[in-house]
Amino acid sequence: MAEPTSVIPAILAEDEAALLEEWIGEQTAGVTTRRDLLSEVELRQQSAEFLALVRAAAAQGRLDDPSGASWEPVRDLLDRLSRARAMQGFSPSETAMFVFSLKRPLFARLRARVPDTAALARETWAATTLLDRLGLYTTEVAQRSREDVIARQQQELLELSTPVVKIWEGVVAVPLIGTLDSARTQVVMENLLTRIVETGASVAIIDITGVPTVDTLVAQHLIKTVAAARLMGAECIISGIRPQIAQTMVHLGVMLENVTTKATLADAIAVALKVTGYTVARVRA
Repeated sequence: MAEPTSVIPAILAEDEAALLEEWIGEQTAGVTTRRDLLSEVELRQQSAEFLALVRAAAAQGRLDDPSGASWEPVRDLLDRLSRARAMQGFSPSETAMFVFSLKRPLFARLRARVPDTAALARETWAATTLLDRLGLYTTEVAQRSREDVIARQQQELLELSTPVVKIWEGVVAVPLIGTLDSARTQVVMENLLTRIVETGASVAIIDITGVPTVDTLVAQHLIKTVAAARLMGAECIISGIRPQIAQTMVHLGVMLENVTTKATLADAIAVALKVTGYTVARVRA
């Protein structure tokens, strides 16, 4: 037997204006309404656009498959709306309620139009499934938006935590603080190589005084950075080798061969100036 035709598209088409007013009433009366973040004018515009797109999609697409091509305009709107609300400060549940709050006015019209119990159950289930999937879609988009923001902030923090400073003509330095991992090492390498090109530096100092521990992985990262700098024509000096770090590296069998190492940044700067042909002298009054 053929699948019975749903009355939901007809309700959306014939009662759109009244349905919109009741839906807006549901949203403004809800506990998740954020009048401090969204005006009633904006809420009405978003609701009217969403309802119009749902009506058009329901008329030509399957109600049980909002992932189909006919529902793409609806998903695009929810994508934009969810991202915008996430940036405004809405929680994922508050954004999802934008869709879920349409259930009560839609269910009321289903009960008025469908007297048969079995048919009403079928229509209610179809409407519930549709709105639940669209509501969950908003939470997925909101979550991805927040993850994108966090990832961008992490990248910005990485760049801010790895400054490359020019301390003398031909000499740049990278003071490292905190744990070195693959992602941060990549940022250090990129920033250092870019700065070497910009300044024409021939000596780069990598200061690890603020690095709590140096294990095999960290040592490998340092060696790769040194090798990359050499390919750009700059020699590296690693400073901040404390006794504990020296003992750990020896115990692990990690040797920074052909790399100049110094205990302090001051010693490294002195070597760098000597390499570049400068002499530091104390001027007595």
